[in-house]
Amino acid sequence: MAVCARLCGVGPSRGCRRRQQRRGPAETAAADSEPDTDPEEECIEAGAVALCGAEGGRGAGPSPPPRCSLLELPPELLVEIFASLPGTDLPSLAQVCTKFRRILLTDTIWRRRCREEYGVCENLRKLEITGVSCRDVYAKLLHRYRHILGLWQPDIGPYGGLLNVVVDGLFIIGWMYLPPHDPHVDDPMRFKPLFRIHLMERKSATVECMYGHRGPHNGHIQIVKKDEFSTKCNQTDHHRMSGGRQEEFRTWLREEWGRTLEDIFHEHMQELILMKFIYTSQYDNCLTYRRIYLPPSHPDDLIRPGLFKGTYGSHGLEIVMLSFHGKCARATKITGDPNIPAGQQTVEIDLMHRIQLPDVENLRNFNELSRIVLEVREQVRLEQQQQQEDRPEDGEGHGRHSPREPQHGPAQPSAGPPAEKGREPGDGGAMAAEEQPAQGGQGQPFVLPVGVSSRNEDYPRTCRMCFYGTGLIAGHGFTSPERTPGVFILFDQDRFGFIWLELKSFSLYSRVQASFRNADAPSPQAFEDMLKNIQSLTS
Repeated sequence: MAVCARLCGVGPSRGCRRRQQRRGPAETAAADSEPDTDPEEECIEAGAVALCGAEGGRGAGPSPPPRCSLLELPPELLVEIFASLPGTDLPSLAQVCTKFRRILLTDTIWRRRCREEYGVCENLRKLEITGVSCRDVYAKLLHRYRHILGLWQPDIGPYGGLLNVVVDGLFIIGWMYLPPHDPHVDDPMRFKPLFRIHLMERKSATVECMYGHRGPHNGHIQIVKKDEFSTKCNQTDHHRMSGGRQEEFRTWLREEWGRTLEDIFHEHMQELILMKFIYTSQYDNCLTYRRIYLPPSHPDDLIRPGLFKGTYGSHGLEIVMLSFHGKCARATKITGDPNIPAGQQTVEIDLMHRIQLPDVENLRNFNELSRIVLEVREQVRLEQQQQQEDRPEDGEGHGRHSPREPQHGPAQPSAGPPAEKGREPGDGGAMAAEEQPAQGGQGQPFVLPVGVSSRNEDYPRTCRMCFYGTGLIAGHGFTSPERTPGVFILFDQDRFGFIWLELKSFSLYSRVQASFRNADAPSPQAFEDMLKNIQSLTS
């Protein structure tokens, strides 16, 4: 500590002002009579002199360099040094001495921290007109609410949602992302602000609820625990409309579905829409959000993982997250419905069992496609049974076998060893990509079998490859859930589909092209833990 004090030009050698102010005359005189260094400092300096002497090679080494104090540097140089430090370290630096504390009041330092740490590119000099400094913006807005930046899933029962909290100019805004109107799966995402935080005066940041049609109004944000926060509206009368619930429902229906109730002829679909309005309107005054991450990518992944919009029959469009896990890929619901709620794995793809579709004429026959898929399902069942029987014998060495090659179309069950457990993430996708049929880069023709329904008839007519997979189905209220066989169809890097054999239904998925900030997982394990967490909440 004495060395640090001497370096800064404070402490016993120069006379620390704060310490002298607290001393009486007798104590000050006693302190002046004490030696200028302590034993620790003398030991360090003696070592430095000895080192210089050893390097010189002769008896007397060069004289030690003159001592330099940070306080002797020009103020503009200190501003540049302090501005390059993390903002979280600056309060500790301000406690060193009065000069440092005065320099840290310079707005140039905090303007740079706002720009480099939070991407604030606005002209912060305009803040001087309102009497708000860049230091206030950093300390009372950006740093205080840094824990809510990122990607979140609101707790709205089975429906879920997608919220991205970002720094937008001199505001922190929570944007709710919504799928496009059914069935236009290739259209861009819609978004609307749910809340915003900004600095109106120097006292503290102001939280405003943006829900409703009467402008911003008073709100509140509470950080519940790590990776979880809640919002509350303090003026819910701003959410109400003069026409009552009927007007609110008609407005919500135009925003959610882009149509009126009279345009929807399917009675079951009308019931689902009305049920969603009644359920979600209960959460217009208070919501809890849980952090989610975008899936990590690997060079060998079949396609780039991420968020996709998918068609789900009468439930409309929903958002799923595609991620890769070694030999399989999973699509997890970010938004859900009363049958399969948000957080559940709607589709699982077996990357080790590829399906070779028949020619277009035979593909139109649903029974032919069903026969192919069911044969692969039986093969998978026998392999799993064989794996369970071999496990006690193989013990620890189970994972040393060579991996099985993906199967092309229905093949007879093999008595060979099961797939290797020790494969690296993404290996299944890499192996499948290597076996992609070369047809001039155009892929193979694709058409839906007769009798398979699709919300969007404008699906691609060529595909790159297909795999065996299973889809999760359940009754209303997520009752009697079960996984049923299906076909995963990869069209291109941004679109894929899934045929649900039991439902005779086809879902088309299109990549969400929007970019999300502060959404990357800190580690692969953190992403896996997040998936387990959101699934357990709806199980």
